[in-house]
Amino acid sequence: MSKDTEKHHALLSALKEAQGKGDGSFEHAVTDAFAHVFEHLGRLNDHVSLGGPDGGAPHLKPGESATLR
Repeated sequence: MSKDTEKHHALLSALKEAQGKGDGSFEHAVTDAFAHVFEHLGRLNDHVSLGGPDGGAPHLKPGESATLR
């Protein structure tokens, strides 16, 4: 099982275990799950962003001159 899949199972288990406890553990589990989702979204954005992970100008296309921008 991949490390990420193991993390997903652990997050889901924590959510199920904490449900209905009323001791703040459910809120903590939800926060951990959302933090992991945002990590995924950040990696996805870095992968598809025209400007790259730093949000800069889009990468040059083959044959495109930077001076024309």
